[in-house]
Amino acid sequence: MRASCLVVTTLLWAAALASCGGSAGEARELKFGHVGEPGSLFALSAEEFARRANARLPEGWSVIPYGSSQLGGDEQLLQKIKLGTVDFALPSTVMSSQVEAFGLFEMPYLVQDRAHMRAIEESVVWPDLAPLAEAAGYRILALWENGFRHITNNLRPIVVPSDLAGIKLRTPRGVWRVKLFQALGANPTPMPLSEVFIGLQTGVIDGQENPLAQIWASKLHEVQRYLSLTGHVYTPAYVVVSPARWDALPEAVRTVLEEEARATQAFVHETAARLDRELLASIEAAGVAVNRPDPEAFLEAARGVYEEFSTSVAGAGQLVDRAVAAAPR
Repeated sequence: MRASCLVVTTLLWAAALASCGGSAGEARELKFGHVGEPGSLFALSAEEFARRANARLPEGWSVIPYGSSQLGGDEQLLQKIKLGTVDFALPSTVMSSQVEAFGLFEMPYLVQDRAHMRAIEESVVWPDLAPLAEAAGYRILALWENGFRHITNNLRPIVVPSDLAGIKLRTPRGVWRVKLFQALGANPTPMPLSEVFIGLQTGVIDGQENPLAQIWASKLHEVQRYLSLTGHVYTPAYVVVSPARWDALPEAVRTVLEEEARATQAFVHETAARLDRELLASIEAAGVAVNRPDPEAFLEAARGVYEEFSTSVAGAGQLVDRAVAAAPR
């Protein structure tokens, strides 16, 4: 069955290339689609990768980033990866809806810091999660970052989980993020990132949760009164390609792209840490009230999400244990 799916995917990609007037070995532009707005961590990361790769790629080859959901939202981008109409995508939370085991990174307060994330990458992502993604039609070239997520809203500061009661809170389309905020008492409302500003502005939703870099770049601070630094989830971002499309590229092109995708991770983590510091001050200066809740109450209220994940997804309990054990001592 898998072999026949690969044949179909390869044929679809060949058709897509033919419609663009190209073939696998011909020099061409490589489209990198993502949902980040200009200045976001996603945009800065994709642009840095393109700069590095384009300096080394053979003549005629280039990586061109397309942000702001120009090529579609996360789900559309993943479909286009399989169809061969986009070369790279940068999914984050949505991967947990494509491959259940990626729900690991939806578990609250699992990742302590970026050093812990790099240890989890080596001990869990490459040996366990990457092969599952490949089987689902996505080859992971590198791990970048979306970041530590915090809650904004227009009703009240979130100090304890009960403060979330009744709040219409936008979340990404990830089953475990929805379950997390249901456990915390909110009314989670999945919505594409591109629709969040208008949703907040019109009152369709009361609040949302995102890393500071996404909050600032999407101008969400302009339509929110409160920022609560919950840091409830750290979300990686995955540089993904189609296995069939990737394998058909010239070896010299693949080598440069893979090396630079992985080398860009250091830039991503350094930039993310800098933005966390700088943007918090900028958001406060814009008039948003900031508070720092105690995470213990949120973790306690959400323990059932860990239990459900560990019992409902094959091997999930072991993934959680190994991720926890990877924490630097």
